[in-house]
Amino acid sequence: QVQLVESGGGLVQPGGSLRLSCAASGFTLEYYAIGWFRQAPGKEREGVLCVDSGHGTTYYADSVEGRFTVSGHNTKNTMYLQIANLKPEDTAVYYCAADLSGSCAVAGKREKEYEYWGQGTQVTVSS
Repeated sequence: QVQLVESGGGLVQPGGSLRLSCAASGFTLEYYAIGWFRQAPGKEREGVLCVDSGHGTTYYADSVEGRFTVSGHNTKNTMYLQIANLKPEDTAVYYCAADLSGSCAVAGKREKEYEYWGQGTQVTVSS
């Protein structure tokens, strides 16, 4: 069964950090482009970053570059999103998605390009 499962979300104080996981089953994650998206309360889902099959990362929001770091991709079929210096505006449901093209130039922030989606994990940043 093809599946993506996110985990690692939670309630964190501003300035704290979290590591989100995106675990794949039924397919090999490292051959896919992996997009991370988030949906804040009352807002549309937005693309945060994309990692292509060559492990290159493209960031789609200036506010996350330097604070969001990806790792894994070919380790235990799981990718990790490390988020440092969390801010209240990072509060959102975070999703990972996989695109068979393996290319962020193809998938990018285009949600319809992604074949598989996880269920999301809630990140809440509050004091």
